[in-house]
Amino acid sequence: MKVNTNTVGRDVGRIFQAISLMMVASVVVAGINREFYAIPAFLLSAALLAGIGTGLARWYRWAGPPEKREAMVTAATAWALVGVFGGLPFFLIAWTIQIDPFPAWTNTPPMDATTAVFLHPLDAVFESMSGFTGTGLTMAAVEEKLPRSLHWWRSFIEWVGGVGVIVLTVAILRRGGSSSGSYTLYESEARSEKIHPSIVTTVQEIWKIFVGLTLGSIGLFLLAGMPLWDAINHGMTGIATGGFSVHAESIGHYGSPLIEYATVPIMVAGSIAFPIHYLIFKGEIRNFYADLQTRWVLIWFSVGSLALTGILFANGQYATLEETFRTALFQFVSATSNTGFGSTTIGGGTESVWSAGATLLTCVGMLTGGAAGSTVSGLKLIRVITIVKGTAWQIQDIFYPQTAIRYLTIGNRRLSEEQAQREFTEATVVFVLWITFLAIGVAVLLRVLSPAHPLEYVIFDVMSAQSNVGLDSGITGPTMPEPAKAMLIVNMWVGRLEIIPIAVLLGSVVQRLNLYRSG
Repeated sequence: MKVNTNTVGRDVGRIFQAISLMMVASVVVAGINREFYAIPAFLLSAALLAGIGTGLARWYRWAGPPEKREAMVTAATAWALVGVFGGLPFFLIAWTIQIDPFPAWTNTPPMDATTAVFLHPLDAVFESMSGFTGTGLTMAAVEEKLPRSLHWWRSFIEWVGGVGVIVLTVAILRRGGSSSGSYTLYESEARSEKIHPSIVTTVQEIWKIFVGLTLGSIGLFLLAGMPLWDAINHGMTGIATGGFSVHAESIGHYGSPLIEYATVPIMVAGSIAFPIHYLIFKGEIRNFYADLQTRWVLIWFSVGSLALTGILFANGQYATLEETFRTALFQFVSATSNTGFGSTTIGGGTESVWSAGATLLTCVGMLTGGAAGSTVSGLKLIRVITIVKGTAWQIQDIFYPQTAIRYLTIGNRRLSEEQAQREFTEATVVFVLWITFLAIGVAVLLRVLSPAHPLEYVIFDVMSAQSNVGLDSGITGPTMPEPAKAMLIVNMWVGRLEIIPIAVLLGSVVQRLNLYRSG
């Protein structure tokens, strides 16, 4: 059965309308910071997206609500296009500075090498895709030199991307009587749990929680001694587990153990599912350990941090045990929560800083991710738990008679044999496809990069992109070959949606072009 492209077109148009409102809101920030030269770039970008979005939404306004296949194609298409069009402010602001067409009162700064990177469309798209997907890899070599308007846009797109562009659209542009279609779209961003029976009320509750956590994060950074502008940006990208910073050295710029320790609970909070936050805020503290995903997030963060502490301490890379522990705790939580903040140098591109063992353990953290239903992208921890428990369950099946009725327990859920088989198969398919795209990314980078780059660092950067983490070993940057940048853009897109929507999109394209015949 073919995908209804009318439905996809309408819903993609509505998502474009929501993103255009983000660009309009950014005009206020540019004005407050007296960067008046940036205002036309935001307005032009907003007008273009609003025009396309309104045209699609009106042209296909009579299309029916999305079924699961349409929702998957909408999610894959929208995230790809939003990544492209979200690069417009980077591109247009850079060219505004380059051309300098406005009077002196608009405060156009001189061009610098960092901002000049965004004169190239591919670099602007890379930054946008990295932001919306919550990755945090950047083409900006020295973030301090970027205009505050671009600091804001980077943080804003990461903040919204942490919850999801579809969740944003459902919250502010809901169609009357379309709750079932809204829920189908909501699920397409790898979410399923509802806080309330109504999906719209659920989305509104998510935004209340998210805004509250963001304000709390900003307050914590201020208490730890971070300047206000830095606290606003890091609070937004920290709770969204995105990782963009306003400094080239990320959190390591401050050289403050207090700020590093303060960042850890923010990253942990971003890794916990919104329904659990909702219950905890209602006073049901037991969910910290009673909820399967939350319990394993905390266990895995603790065990992984201690293991990384042991490896770094054995290598004698840091002066004291406290510094070793703080570095390991920060970097492992940053990697596993998919945040990507940095407090130290992991790799120097072609030089080894961390050992291969420390680097690969951090890769394992990036592979597992945080809880489904949180701001974390990439693979979710529940997928890993399902694969591990499901594999053991499949092996045990050999020792039971065929007439036995068996169940698989995952957390508080007791799955029948049919349900268990379905969820195990889905988790396995996601994992296999995830590894396949990872291998393709590594192969492309090995082909186009200098052979001087260590293999573990190439794997690290590709996994960081596909897990939407944002840590890098010194490879990712504006000097990368363009095929490598394009490949990492694809890896980030694939990782944000847990692959299945991408596969459905590719399948629907093949079907529409009649490249195969169904049996």
